[in-house]
Amino acid sequence: MSISENDDDNNNNPDANIKEQSPSIEEESPEGHEAIETDNLEKMILSTGIRVGTPVKTKFMAPFIVKANPEGLYILDISKTLARVDVAAKFIGRANIAKVAVTSAREYGKTPVEKFCEVTGSTPILGRFMPGTFTNPSLPNYMEPEIVVVTDPQADQQAVVEATRAGVPVIAIANSDNITSKVDLVIPANNRGRKALATVYWLLAREVLKKQGAIKSDSEMLEKAAIDDFETKLVEELT
Repeated sequence: MSISENDDDNNNNPDANIKEQSPSIEEESPEGHEAIETDNLEKMILSTGIRVGTPVKTKFMAPFIVKANPEGLYILDISKTLARVDVAAKFIGRANIAKVAVTSAREYGKTPVEKFCEVTGSTPILGRFMPGTFTNPSLPNYMEPEIVVVTDPQADQQAVVEATRAGVPVIAIANSDNITSKVDLVIPANNRGRKALATVYWLLAREVLKKQGAIKSDSEMLEKAAIDDFETKLVEELT
């Protein structure tokens, strides 16, 4: 199984004549509500900081950076993020979902990974990655994944190394400062922020479910789980 980064995106443009014929139709029709909902969703996605990187960029991530903001943080290209999410979802959708391992050593990545695995049926590996998980059959937690998804190729380095040794494709959410030489498919995104990580895993879950035929629209995804459901809650928010 190999990852193709050049799969075409699906761009379905609404009929431009509908609004001209009857301004009230778009407001009243399900399609009109879906368009409004999608527009609001896009604004909410951008507000989560998903495209805000760090003050450092590597040569590996330079192609995904559009500019630096006044604070000196590199800004990632959201269009490339969404395109890579789509490619990753197509690839994951063709795999045995139970054999898709999703890892996060980062605290803020644990809830997003747990929720992603809950809604898609993939397998979470949280906290410290036990050496030998992908390479030592004598270990009780040994598994043979078809795909490995990592939240951060630096924090989840052991998982990346072992997947590479085992010949397993690696998909990584990568920030502006990440080294991705052992990664097969990069999803450029802020992989440090709570809301950003929740958003990127929600987006990936949505597209995987669409590819599997489990949902057809954003509305159906929101009925299953909202972005907030993927977000790690701070202690003060729980009290």
